[in-house]
Amino acid sequence: MSGHSKWSTIKRQKESADKKRGQAFTKIGRSITLVAKSGTDPETNFKLRMIIEKAKAVNMPKANIERILEKVRKGGEGAGLTEILLEGFASDKVAILVEATTDNPNRTISELRSLFSKNGASLGERGSVSHFFSQAGLIFVAKDGRATEAAMLELMDIGEVEDIEEVEGGFEVYTKVEALHAVKVAIEAKNYQVREVEIIWKPIILVEVKDRERALRILDFLETLEECDDVQKVYSNLDIADEILNHADFGN
Repeated sequence: MSGHSKWSTIKRQKESADKKRGQAFTKIGRSITLVAKSGTDPETNFKLRMIIEKAKAVNMPKANIERILEKVRKGGEGAGLTEILLEGFASDKVAILVEATTDNPNRTISELRSLFSKNGASLGERGSVSHFFSQAGLIFVAKDGRATEAAMLELMDIGEVEDIEEVEGGFEVYTKVEALHAVKVAIEAKNYQVREVEIIWKPIILVEVKDRERALRILDFLETLEECDDVQKVYSNLDIADEILNHADFGN
């Protein structure tokens, strides 16, 4: 299982018991605002449609979504919002990418630099970490009654699918970013349930941390980053043995 798959599986476990719904709504609202600036019609703006589907998945009220879109249409929302990508290293030379949405990049960078420093990590220059990752489209497909091997083969046969991994509760299907929508439609046409659709940074080179305490400290740091108000997504190339993960407590 890739570094991204392990981290995303951990997040799914945590989200099942996560009570910070207000913060989740705020973050998704910012994403909707930023993406809607290039078009408020989800039928013609695929990125917007992806985020709206994510909003619905966490039970964000439809009225909230419509209110945000209406403000963007009137030009009164998100004028100063911008997306930034920060790169850095945790201990053991584990690479970290942080996607943030902010109306004050200097403040956000300063806050995250301080957070990195307090956790024995460091922010790097632009390009210092991103070469350890590649952008990809990710579709999380829920398992159903079909046999696992048969389902994976059927999904893999869909054109433009580049990789597939079995994870807890389903499959992570990877594709090129530009083929993401077409692959999603093809998967749904085969009567699979698509739970998530997003554009991610997938690690190319993984860094294995075998020491349990150091590995868990890095996981705690990743969680701390994700809890920051301006942070949208956190990626790392951390690889941890399954026996460490199986005995970890993820906030439950």
